[in-house]
Amino acid sequence: MGNFWEVFWRYATDILDIALVSVVFYYLIVLLRGTKAVQLLKGYLIIVAVWLVSSFLHLRALQWLMSQAFSLGVFAILIIFQPELRRALEELGSGRLLQPAREGARRAEEHIAETLASAASYMAKRRIGALIALEGHVSLKSYADTGTAIGARLSEPLLIQIFIPNTPLHDGAVIVRGDEIVAAGCYFPLSERRDLRRGLGTRHRAAVGLSELSDALVLVVSEETGNISLAYQGLLEEGLGEEQLRERIREWLRERRPRASGMRRGFLRGTLTRE
Repeated sequence: MGNFWEVFWRYATDILDIALVSVVFYYLIVLLRGTKAVQLLKGYLIIVAVWLVSSFLHLRALQWLMSQAFSLGVFAILIIFQPELRRALEELGSGRLLQPAREGARRAEEHIAETLASAASYMAKRRIGALIALEGHVSLKSYADTGTAIGARLSEPLLIQIFIPNTPLHDGAVIVRGDEIVAAGCYFPLSERRDLRRGLGTRHRAAVGLSELSDALVLVVSEETGNISLAYQGLLEEGLGEEQLRERIREWLRERRPRASGMRRGFLRGTLTRE
């Protein structure tokens, strides 16, 4: 019986050890992602690969050179990654490092909502027409293929520039996936519903049409009136202000989070009905 518990404890500690090392590597990757240190780390991994190859092939001169690089590697890492290490210690002390994924998702959501609301408000005041679709769980790739690939981070100046009149892409729609502008100058199917308000333009009918075929949130800025509208699941909400629009986008983004409760069609009316 004693041998059983001894073996069990040894395997349990090994599993715990592996799990803790995995967690450490995960947080290191999250911490370094998007920084210049990533490229430096790739270079260091190349040195490791060369050292392994030289050891396997018994290339003594190259192996000696890589060994010397390893000797200085620890000091080099401390110098090269000094800003990241300092930031990690600061975040660890404040407790923020323990929730990097959640905080990163919230910052991204806030960036998307703020950028879209601010850009739409700017264009509405100047009567610049716009049509922007935020991709949900249903892929919009087939519609993105009808336009011009952009592949740039979502930003207010870029959105405004795309829709400036008499520019090559201003007549089409923009597709946004996460915080990336995937494509511009895209074409959406027009809704054929007869119960829509008469006088709605092509942009509004295209917004409703796409929302009927996907779970995308589609933003429209009217060139004629400067009104801001949102289409979602076949519903259209018109006359939104900048703060209302910002909050609607936040609500839609929260709906897309994993584990988020379902939000039904009352979403566009500002009355979220949860399952």
